[in-house]
Amino acid sequence: MHFVQAKGILSERNGMNLYRGCTHGCIYCDSRSACYHIDHLFEDIEVKANAIELLEQKLRSKREPCMISTGSMTDPYIPLEERIGNIRKAASLIHAYGFGFSVITKSNRVLTDLDLLRAINEKTKCVVQMTLTTYDEELCRKLEPNVSTTRERFEALQILHEAHIPTIVWLSPILPFINDTKENIEGILSYCIKAKVKGVLCFNIGMTLRQGNREYFYAQLDKLFPGMKERYIKTYKTQYVLSSPNNQQLMEIFHQTCERHHILHDTRKIFTYLAEFPFPKEPTQLTLF
Repeated sequence: MHFVQAKGILSERNGMNLYRGCTHGCIYCDSRSACYHIDHLFEDIEVKANAIELLEQKLRSKREPCMISTGSMTDPYIPLEERIGNIRKAASLIHAYGFGFSVITKSNRVLTDLDLLRAINEKTKCVVQMTLTTYDEELCRKLEPNVSTTRERFEALQILHEAHIPTIVWLSPILPFINDTKENIEGILSYCIKAKVKGVLCFNIGMTLRQGNREYFYAQLDKLFPGMKERYIKTYKTQYVLSSPNNQQLMEIFHQTCERHHILHDTRKIFTYLAEFPFPKEPTQLTLF
């Protein structure tokens, strides 16, 4: 862990990352890509020391409230959050200033802030987005070794639903030749149905690889699935998008299952929902007549 003084905190689309780097150890992590210019050891978490002060300045200066999101680059509920508490501090400001909040995570640590997330949702809007990739628990521990298992995340989704907090699941990435199976997709969707999630995001059955995360991913394949790296190189060479050979069949299962259970599955509609801030209705003006 090391601290830096950040120049800014919110992106043009009101996204923020309070940490840079991660210790979850997911073998496919796109955030390792060289294009993000993380110039330190990925597991040496960079903490933005002035993030909370910068956030309050931005919230105070905005003309209208909106949705504030976090988690697109670094999971905000890494173990370090238990010591630093930046997400809770940020969420407290978001609640105090009347903004909405959306968080992406793979950790059931999100439940430590359940009281605050519920308070935001009662006042404006709070959405928890949870990534689920692997139904089989043993395989999940290989692919995502230092984070809550899929079963634990499913249980967190159930608790969030009971607290009336809407949830979105990211069914991504799905690794070709590893978990791109009918059993895996149906298993994850069964969790989504039971947890009564609002929507599931799935762009296609596959993954992406580019400089930085490709090298790490292939090194992990050598450790965990001997011979698999060679299969990837032979099939995909240096492609960025690696679509599963089972993509069409599994996407049909995905869309049909979501449609049958009234779960949002159109990516545009889901992103529109995530960005929408629930402005209160204008009060009806009373008249004398």
